[in-house]
Amino acid sequence: MWIKFRYNKGMLKIFVTRDIPDAGIKMLQEKGYEIKIWSKSEHISEKELIAELKNGYDALLCLLTDKINGKIMDAGVPRLKVISNYAVGFDNIDVEAGKQRNILITNTPGPEISEAVAEHTFALMLTLARRIAEADKFAKAEKYKGWEPKLFLGTDVYNKTLGIVGLGRIGAAVAQRAANGFGMKIIYHDVQRNEEFEKKYNAIYKKTLDELLKEADFVSLHVPLLPTTHHLISNQQLSLMKPSAFLINTARGPVVDELALLKALKEKKIAGAALDVFECEPLIDCVLTDNLELRKMNNVVLTPHTASATVEARQAMSRTAALNIIAAFEGQTPPNLVK
Repeated sequence: MWIKFRYNKGMLKIFVTRDIPDAGIKMLQEKGYEIKIWSKSEHISEKELIAELKNGYDALLCLLTDKINGKIMDAGVPRLKVISNYAVGFDNIDVEAGKQRNILITNTPGPEISEAVAEHTFALMLTLARRIAEADKFAKAEKYKGWEPKLFLGTDVYNKTLGIVGLGRIGAAVAQRAANGFGMKIIYHDVQRNEEFEKKYNAIYKKTLDELLKEADFVSLHVPLLPTTHHLISNQQLSLMKPSAFLINTARGPVVDELALLKALKEKKIAGAALDVFECEPLIDCVLTDNLELRKMNNVVLTPHTASATVEARQAMSRTAALNIIAAFEGQTPPNLVK
């Protein structure tokens, strides 16, 4: 149970840990709130954030790259009452520590974000299947000498089986594109069965992850990072996949055991992988002594955590982050309160 607060808006101060799209900032400014945005190009450090919060702020608007723990929160209490996370996930925030200090924690889900991530997921899937990244590199290196029957042979997406792990908004949006746009067969695994989804997309529910991995031609991950999903995909799971199957991760990096994935790719246990997130992010390779093999593989596609990077999605996140703060300041329940 949290306590509602109502403030005199002339006294309200908000600290933003990074310059974000301006839609939400303008909303906050229109309310008359005092806003300070971290202006350095580097991410704010824990030491710098603690020093800043000691200056007295009522709300903190942070990013998923900011690790917000109890120590940081203590630098802002008793004045700090709202932490608005500019992200759908909130594994970067110690939510329990926030509850103990009566600080509201919010996030920024929304249809624009789900659609953007689903589009990116499908782009990665097509890039793997049709070997687009390899062909692009080949053509730009002026190696193309003419059409050949076996040049960069890929695989069809049409009529293949897509295995969706985690059927939230994003997973459902990926399924919609796969079934309606590309005629793919949909199987899924989630903690809860969704019979309405099954009817809509002729999808089949798999009670266990192992069942899904054995059948899918493409495995797309859409689960939050929790203790139960850390290394959800590791040696055992990868060994169950078809040698012709592909893995796509646009969820959170630690959901996949990076060393296990590298081993599976080297041993050709799976056909390829596409990653938008990384286990030791921002490092792409956790173990720097492995000759950075993950980055050198032709059957691996990497993007720098840009699945939601569209103007529409990032502006929507900015507005949602602002709405969460405004609601809290006006004594209302924030629309995206993390419980």
